[in-house]
Amino acid sequence: MDRSLVREEIIPFILLLGSLILATIIIDALLHQFDLVWIGRYLGIPGTILILLSFFYSMRKRKVINFGKPKALLVLHETLTWLGALMVLVHAGIHIYAILPWLALIAMMVNIISGMTGKFLLDRSRRFISEKKAAYSQQGLSGKALEKQLFWDATAFDLMKRWRAVHLPITLAFAVLGTTHILSIFLFWQWK
Repeated sequence: MDRSLVREEIIPFILLLGSLILATIIIDALLHQFDLVWIGRYLGIPGTILILLSFFYSMRKRKVINFGKPKALLVLHETLTWLGALMVLVHAGIHIYAILPWLALIAMMVNIISGMTGKFLLDRSRRFISEKKAAYSQQGLSGKALEKQLFWDATAFDLMKRWRAVHLPITLAFAVLGTTHILSIFLFWQWK
């Protein structure tokens, strides 16, 4: 079986990120074309709500909630985050005139790229370990001999699973900057 890292990992990563950017450009252009730019101003609200709803996966993983299957919640997390980020990106457009929204936007994009990188790295690592285990099993290895052969790969995989230790602070930075942006909007909103 011919397997290609570029075809199986890099291209899907680029397509997923590229589709987010392309969808943002198309929606923003359509809003401008039909003189509906004002809609973009309010897309930050549902976008933020979708991103917050995506945290059910994290809450289930940390046993804060007990409902839902982790795999289904992971797919929901990825989907809601993508849609929420799309809305926030359209909301931002090219109309940001202050540093705080730019910082929040950059933190969100770094967070998305971090999440996607972790997803693709962990998926690839899981498949690699599984394939290697199957190959060693076909060679007749089992038990301690199999564990010994997989030790360094399993150790590397365990280290890669700790990617979340990097993703979590990035998420926290995005949350702080996003919350500060939202609070500043409420503070300076023309309430009249």
